[in-house]
Amino acid sequence: MEKFNYTYIPSPMVCCTLIEVEIKGDEIIGVAFTHGCHGNAQAISSIVRGMKPMHVIERLSGIECKDKGTSCADQLAICLRKAIESREKWRASLP
Repeated sequence: MEKFNYTYIPSPMVCCTLIEVEIKGDEIIGVAFTHGCHGNAQAISSIVRGMKPMHVIERLSGIECKDKGTSCADQLAICLRKAIESREKWRASLP
């Protein structure tokens, strides 16, 4: 199974400034948030480890923080969606 790493710069509306994900096959094997609420970031990272990206996207999309229209969790969903798209484009470019 291939490992795929993706780095995402989230919306300036949230506290975290960078989200890094590592996906192996169809499973999230790691998520790291830079800045933000340390406890929440650790909890989210721990909870989603081992899950399928699409399942996490379904659960976290649209979660808001303080009427900002987004949240670190929502930004993770966006990050995962972009990671999947990027991986598919990469695969399509292979000979």
